[in-house]
Amino acid sequence: MKYVYIIVSLVLAAAPAMAQTPVYLDETRPVGERIEDALGRMTLEEKIAVIHARSKFSSPGVARLGIPEIWTTDGPHGIRPEVLWDEWDQAGWTNDSCVAFPALTCLAATWDEEMAALYGKSLGEEARYRKKDMVLGPGVNIYRTPLNGRNFEYMGEDPYLSARMVVPYIRGVQSNGVATCVKHFALNNHETNRHNTNVIVDDRTLYEIYLPAFKAAVQEGGTWAIMGSYNLYKDRHCCHNAHTLNDILRGEWGFDGVVVSDWGGTHDTDQAIHDGLDMEFGSWTDGLKGGYRNAYDSYYLAYPYLERIRSGEVGTEELDEKVRRVLRLMYRTVMDRNRPLGSMCSEAHYAAARRIGGEGIVLLKNDGGVLPVDMDHARKILVVGENAVKMMTVGGGSSSLKVQREISPLEGIRERAGEGVSVVYERGYVGDVTGEYNGVTTGQDLSESRSADQLIADAVEQARDADYVIFVGGLNKSAHQDCEDSDRVSLGLPYGQDKVIEALAAVNDRLVVVNISGNAVSMPWVSDVPAIVQAWYIGSEAGHAIADVLSGDVNPSGKLPFTFPARLEDVPAHIFGEYTGVPSRDTVDIEYKDGIYVGYRWTDLQKKTRPLFAFGHGLSYTTFEYGEPVLDKTLMSRDGSVTVSVVVTNTGTREGQEVVQMYVGDRKSSLPRPLKELKGFEKIRLAPGESRTVSFTVGTDDLSFFDPDRHEWVAEPGKFDIYIAAASDDVRGKVTFELE
Repeated sequence: MKYVYIIVSLVLAAAPAMAQTPVYLDETRPVGERIEDALGRMTLEEKIAVIHARSKFSSPGVARLGIPEIWTTDGPHGIRPEVLWDEWDQAGWTNDSCVAFPALTCLAATWDEEMAALYGKSLGEEARYRKKDMVLGPGVNIYRTPLNGRNFEYMGEDPYLSARMVVPYIRGVQSNGVATCVKHFALNNHETNRHNTNVIVDDRTLYEIYLPAFKAAVQEGGTWAIMGSYNLYKDRHCCHNAHTLNDILRGEWGFDGVVVSDWGGTHDTDQAIHDGLDMEFGSWTDGLKGGYRNAYDSYYLAYPYLERIRSGEVGTEELDEKVRRVLRLMYRTVMDRNRPLGSMCSEAHYAAARRIGGEGIVLLKNDGGVLPVDMDHARKILVVGENAVKMMTVGGGSSSLKVQREISPLEGIRERAGEGVSVVYERGYVGDVTGEYNGVTTGQDLSESRSADQLIADAVEQARDADYVIFVGGLNKSAHQDCEDSDRVSLGLPYGQDKVIEALAAVNDRLVVVNISGNAVSMPWVSDVPAIVQAWYIGSEAGHAIADVLSGDVNPSGKLPFTFPARLEDVPAHIFGEYTGVPSRDTVDIEYKDGIYVGYRWTDLQKKTRPLFAFGHGLSYTTFEYGEPVLDKTLMSRDGSVTVSVVVTNTGTREGQEVVQMYVGDRKSSLPRPLKELKGFEKIRLAPGESRTVSFTVGTDDLSFFDPDRHEWVAEPGKFDIYIAAASDDVRGKVTFELE
């Protein structure tokens, strides 16, 4: 009994202490209280530690307090394979393959917020399963020039479309307790000289074109992190830029998340302290060789910051605010015990990738009804082109992936073709035979001994008696194509593909060109080719999604998220000479003289030149008829709105989807304005003969422009036109109303 009594006494004595959970760990307490409690328990050194990296992709927590570390990862198209602790090369894991989802240009081409939500949810589940706390994406920089090597990671040329598509993506990812880190804030619109370009842009252009998608990401999507861009604005790097980060992001938009530096985007300790940066990653330091025990101690927000505080040069007010934001991120992600567990490489994720890819593929041209291909009864289908077999998930920069599987276009077509159909393959041209990025290799042998002329001759010979010829070409993810850290050198197709296409068109009038790219390309053969498809980088399910559309199993419904110019000389960024393309070690000033006239805003004003394919363009295997749009009223008060409705009917023989687009134009303004601007869209599915009424509400926000003198959005009284359209150059109806 004596021993029992002693044991019970010890338990009773310990019970009160065990019951007192520290506030920062007590999930019943408000997050603000938990943050302040944790902050008050941290040492100066611990505070410094959590605001910079300790490996390529992680930052430390506070082990003493049980606060875990944060792990980040590239995407935005899939979860990057594990790398070595302090190297870019792969760690050699065997369980870090992923599902590659379509590139964001493809997602934007769906014009479907439901697809964006599915994308975000699926990607977030993969990140969560891999124990990642932050996905470095999505990207919403505006498509200003078709030479930008990183356009494939963004959502097109229009700020409204980008804003509407990024919000459900963010919500989908973060529903898994994984933060999005929307990038690259801001004005990162080309890759050449990306570290030393100083962008000069007027305030109106900044607010109307380059900021709206970021603002929507913050205020509507609720993103928990923002990544600064490499370039400069107002002569300050954007990873520590007082105007963009302190004045706009936090001051005007009320952002309460963390600002993360791009890898190598931090350049100055004092600016990093005062000008808005919270977490520093990837700075190009070499502390191991420099004598530090840890390379990451030499980061700008590491030992140099600590020394400034110890010497009294700076206080701790800025540090405490940075740590508060980091702790808030932790409570939203790694310290949320209720977040779901996620899943990896599931059939549901492959199905999502395939569906998104199918809905994003754009049918650009289909003369004579060449498409869909009769894959059940054709005798011979010839597939030509390196891109029909080349893996596209490896390469392109930080979005390069290691996939569990990738279905090539040739595999998809062969799998879909009927038993009696002969699917023959010819190379046609030789492009990039390599297949490696940071230690991930495709394992493909793309070597070729035939000459360029022989490759064309062999393809032409096979094409003479083919029922269909499907050329699969375009760009790839090599340097100077669709690739981070380099821009394209021209608008044209590389590797002599134009010559191959022209030779095939001369011998077979049932030629289909499938262009795989994240950018517009010139098409000098456009009048000679009856059918053209824009297929993007679709990822793991590329071959299946492409075969679905070519065969007609999926009726194409994608619409272009950016303009395809006929010539580079038709692009205002190049007309006005404000794109350099020439590498330089010195700071390069680039003035955005094109202003607000980006993409269709420019082409709408041109009378002598037309685009190759317009923004919003995309055909279907069925046809849609638009009725006359109807307004609910013709006068809008300043605090009111008007509603426009239109009846759309499927007049063809197939079920299909149509993207109904709504643009608004200001007839008279104190400042120059575009002819029209996208302010609404809706994707609808209709059976043959079915009709549906589509309605859009237009408010004063949709009528406003940014007045730089007043630094506010202004809706001036007067007459406005509402355009209902199937593309920016295909207006189906117009109504007019007046703002009081």
